[in-house]
Amino acid sequence: MQVIEISGSGWPELSALWRRQWPECPPLAHELKNVYADRWVRFHSLPGSQRYADDESEYAILLHRHNTVLNEFFTGQRVHIVTAPYGAREETVEISMAGVPHVLNPDSHPWTTLGEEGPDTDRIVHLHVSGRPWLPGTIDPLLRAVADDQCSDVIIMDTALRRLYHPYDGGADCIVESTAERDRLKAAHSDWLSRHPRGL
Repeated sequence: MQVIEISGSGWPELSALWRRQWPECPPLAHELKNVYADRWVRFHSLPGSQRYADDESEYAILLHRHNTVLNEFFTGQRVHIVTAPYGAREETVEISMAGVPHVLNPDSHPWTTLGEEGPDTDRIVHLHVSGRPWLPGTIDPLLRAVADDQCSDVIIMDTALRRLYHPYDGGADCIVESTAERDRLKAAHSDWLSRHPRGL
């Protein structure tokens, strides 16, 4: 898989900071676990690694798990929320940017556009980003949409880009500052870990 930036940045300072903090991977959420595996842990959002919620009680569990880790990461801080609907190569930016994720990321603005190329894919990804103080529950509608597979490649990150939180339909990938911090996080929430040998 090759990912390249194919447009200029609307947030040049953020792009420069990203390149300093995460030089081996552009801000494409689903690729981060592969590049920074030594600082990555995945938590499942429902007991028994159930992928999708069936009722409101299960949505409550998955939102609790998301917000628990997000609070540990970001309490008292400002965060950036990144959303990324996809478009085919031939689609216009205007059409691709009208997707659900940006509606659920109020006050977001275009950040940058990535090209994702591989044997089975040829897509463009329009990243939008917003900034706000972190408050528990503040992005629950977005987290629910991710849980229902209505959007993907969301990243929540502190403004220094030290920690990255990528929710997906089934759980969340956490990329932190060190292997030691990763191990502490795994120990704190061991019941939420996958039984898969690779932690997937």
